[in-house]
Parts: sequence; structure tokens; C-alpha cells
Amino acid sequence: MKETIINVENITFHYDQEADPALDQVSIEIHKGEWLAIVGHNGSGKSTLARIINGLYLPNQGSVRVCGIELSSESIWDIRKHVGMVFQNPDNQFVGATVRDDVAFGLENNGIDRDEMIRRIEWATKKVKMEEFLEHEPHHLSGGQKQRVAIAGVIAVQPDVIILDEATSMLDPVGRAEVIQTVRELNKQGILTVISITHDLEEASKADRMIVMNAGKKFAEGTPDEVFQLDQQLVDIGLDLPFPFLLSRKLKEAGVSLQNHHLTEEGLVNELWTLLSKV
Repeated sequence: MKETIINVENITFHYDQEADPALDQVSIEIHKGEWLAIVGHNGSGKSTLARIINGLYLPNQGSVRVCGIELSSESIWDIRKHVGMVFQNPDNQFVGATVRDDVAFGLENNGIDRDEMIRRIEWATKKVKMEEFLEHEPHHLSGGQKQRVAIAGVIAVQPDVIILDEATSMLDPVGRAEVIQTVRELNKQGILTVISITHDLEEASKADRMIVMNAGKKFAEGTPDEVFQLDQQLVDIGLDLPFPFLLSRKLKEAGVSLQNHHLTEEGLVNELWTLLSKV
């Protein structure tokens, strides 16, 4: 049986009490060790939901429990020990003159002693393959490297959950791949439960499970395969279907006997190769 690490129950949140709610009676469960993608167009409520889980906002109604702790104004700092967050713009996240100083920042705030701090900095930077850059100035790094340093700063504090809030949206394809691969390895090693907030359905297709947000409500939930069966309904709410999925559909419509609508280029290429080998 899957262990629930985060439980969000019937939360409503208003930025402006006279406007429609940013979140309207939203309930979700997040399981320990999973990779959950929360997707939606701008204004769908996905980033607001992430900020509530991290304790940056408190819901107007409903409840949130993280690792058994109920979110309240008194428990915010306890919640944040369990949930780390990496934001969209890597240049806005750095506070240290070097990579070492930046990764140390969260540890110093948590009162970690010096010997343990040194051990964690070395461990975290090695996990994200940035151990050779400890004395580098962050602003000289590439976008992907900056986000990997931001991830190192989060995991050094040893939270249970990491939230990627559009953390790859400002990166080039190489940097995006670096960050996703880094977090995937940490997830597979059992170090982190991952919540990815994104509008990129191709990125979301690699998650264990997806939640689609629309107009502050939960629109759909399921595995990527299940969610992408909604097809045109996702397009109608402003989302772009992954290219491999669209190409799979076009090939099937053209008479190619594919068994699946593929979510990844690798899966599509492998099935096409199998078909060609039979010709």
C-alpha cells in the first residue's frame, strides 16, 4: 500500500476575495517516492498549489498535511524542513559568492554544525555532479548548472519532497535535460519525492502520475497514459500535446500499425524500428 506523504483536502485560496478563487475545493494525495507532475496553463492554479504545499501561502479553507504535520501559521517552518523548492529563474536563487557558499546557506540557517555541513555540501554537490565547481561563482555557470546547484542546496537540507516550480522553463534543451536527469536519479535512489509544476506536457509525460489543473480546479488525474487519452480536451484548456504523441497519432491515421500513442521519442522510435525490421 502506498504511503501518503502529503494530503491536500478541499482547499480554497483567494488572492482577492472579490475575484474567483485561484484554487477552488482542490484535494490531492501525494505518495512517498513518486514523481508527480502538476500541469496546467498560466493561471490554472498549479503554482499556487505548490506554494501552499511549501507553506508560502495558507489556504482560506481546507487543510494540508505534510509528513503528518498540519499546515498552519505556527507550523510553516516545520513544513519547510520537509519540502524544498526550486524556482523558475536560477539567477534569483543565489545568495553565496561561490557554489560552496550557496549550498551552505540553508544548512547555516538550520544550525547544522560545521563538520556535518562540510559532509553534506560534498555529498549534495556530488549527487548533482557539481562537486568540481565548488569554488566557482554561480553567475558564471550555465542555466542547467545553476539549477543543479539550486537542487544541491535543497537536498543538502535533506527534505522529503522537492518541488520544481517551472524549474526548467527558462533553460535550453541541454540544461532542461540535465536538470530532469539529475532529479530523476535522486528520485530513483529514494532520496526525494518529486512534485514537478509545469506547462510542458512532454516533461510531464515522464512522471509516474499527473494532475491537470484548470481554472483553479482539478481537471484530470492519472498516469500519463491515462491523462493523454483526453487528447483534444487537453488542447481545449490550453495545453500542447507532446510531439511524439501527436506524431504517433498522425502515423496511425496514415495507416502505420502502431500499437500505442507514444509519449516519448524513444518509445516511438523503438516501435517504428521493430515494425521496419519485420518488413
